[in-house]
Amino acid sequence: MRHDSSVAALADSLRADVHRMSAGERLPSSRSLVERHRVSPVTVSRALALLAAEGLVVTRPGSGAFAAGRRATAAEPADLGWQAVTLGDRSVDAAGVSGLLTPPPEGVIALSGGYLHPTLQPARALATAMARAARRPDAWEMPRLGGMPELRAWFARAVGGAVSPADVVITSGGQQSLTTVLRALLPPGAPLLVESPTYLGVLAVARASGLHPVPVPVDADGVRPDLLAEAFAMTGARAFYSQPTFHNPTGTVLSDERRAQVLEVARAAGAFVIEDDFARHLGIAPPPPPLIAQDGDGRVVHIASLTKATAPSLRVAAVIARGPVAERIRATQLVEEFFPARPLQEALLELVSSPGWPRHLSAVRAALRSRRDAILTAFARDLPELGVNRPGGSLHLWARLPDGVDDVALAEAALRAGVLVSAGRPFFPAEAPAPYLRISYGTAASEPELAEGVRRLSTVLHF
Repeated sequence: MRHDSSVAALADSLRADVHRMSAGERLPSSRSLVERHRVSPVTVSRALALLAAEGLVVTRPGSGAFAAGRRATAAEPADLGWQAVTLGDRSVDAAGVSGLLTPPPEGVIALSGGYLHPTLQPARALATAMARAARRPDAWEMPRLGGMPELRAWFARAVGGAVSPADVVITSGGQQSLTTVLRALLPPGAPLLVESPTYLGVLAVARASGLHPVPVPVDADGVRPDLLAEAFAMTGARAFYSQPTFHNPTGTVLSDERRAQVLEVARAAGAFVIEDDFARHLGIAPPPPPLIAQDGDGRVVHIASLTKATAPSLRVAAVIARGPVAERIRATQLVEEFFPARPLQEALLELVSSPGWPRHLSAVRAALRSRRDAILTAFARDLPELGVNRPGGSLHLWARLPDGVDDVALAEAALRAGVLVSAGRPFFPAEAPAPYLRISYGTAASEPELAEGVRRLSTVLHF
């Protein structure tokens, strides 16, 4: 985050200089810029690349960077108001997802977000895997449709049960998988049963696809099968989206008894269960087998992603399904995106096949256990009145606020106090029954930073 800020600051300074220069005039050398602005050569290189992308400078290898010619500017901005009429009243609301993906301002402690802090990501192993993948003679050729056979086989082994490589299709990340699966299973206007609360991203995709999310409440053991059966009966829905393992945002794990009941309820309704298994590799406690491993009649459509356990830009995942629904999903993926980039598939295969992969997962689990315990200790010290759960995995705590507290206003006040947390209200597809906060313990830089974040939160939370 600080590195990105220094690049932007240098680019702003150089941009002002370029506007005062004549076309073709040479900028100071990279060495001079490093000394003058007290930044690294990498920062200079990226700032110049940013200005080159804007068309303000031209870089010539061995010669330096030069001010580009001026572009003619329009006398007045174009009138684009006609687009509102043409587009109509349909909208795509990306506010919730955008908020989770936007880095916090400088000096703000991030107790919100969906990815591991960079210090917990396998950056060196990823760099090695990508370098090896890129050196292969066929690395940039079109991959096999459906994904590289070796990678499909790896996902099949990881899931277990009766899953075979033929049941696996490689996709461009978990979010893209959700989009593909929902478009393949349901027509616009159809209901989609979802846990309440649930992942913000699935609500955004469902609504953008014209679907109607229908909430089914969860408790400490996961979704309630009795209420799930009622929702199927009332809506005629043909799909239920679920995160049975380390549910986001609550962190709950669907109990063994309820897993069998959910499959039976779906069977009775003639419906699919979309199993989002995004956090399996972030288990502090060993997770149970996925639902699809218990599925004998093609009821479960399973989404497996490794992004949460690796890095945000490793956008490779797998969708596992059997029967006609699998063919529908493959066809939908093909017409929407063709295929995921082969170098990323090759790099992921290199990573998960290396001896360092199990060591990385073990280190991440140990770090998450320590971080979870550290932040719970901080809550017990600074906010003992707050009801905070103790998740067995993933990255988040789910904190119950006292009745009457406005969780959205509280999150805004916390940001002003220097700590980023997520209000609970947006995670509910309908009216929230109570105020909550989602607090992430895998996104901050260190355990002392977690403790300081809780301290800052305590300064704005008054009982």
